[in-house]
Amino acid sequence: MVPPVQVSPLIKLIKLGRYSALVLGMAYGTKRYSYLKPGAEEERRVAVEEKKRLDELKRIERELAESDTILK
Repeated sequence: MVPPVQVSPLIKLIKLGRYSALVLGMAYGTKRYSYLKPGAEEERRVAVEEKKRLDELKRIERELAESDTILK
């Protein structure tokens, strides 16, 4: 067997920096997500209401078009 090799302190420091950046990125992402989530929910709710309104207008328009035909 080959004896274990000493790892450079610079490599250990780079690994520490990489994992620190990963943890900080995850914390930032969680905070940003919780900040943006309420606005997205409001936009989604408004979009659903708008779609319902447009569907109702299309339904009324279709009913009027069917009742106004010449070929009754």
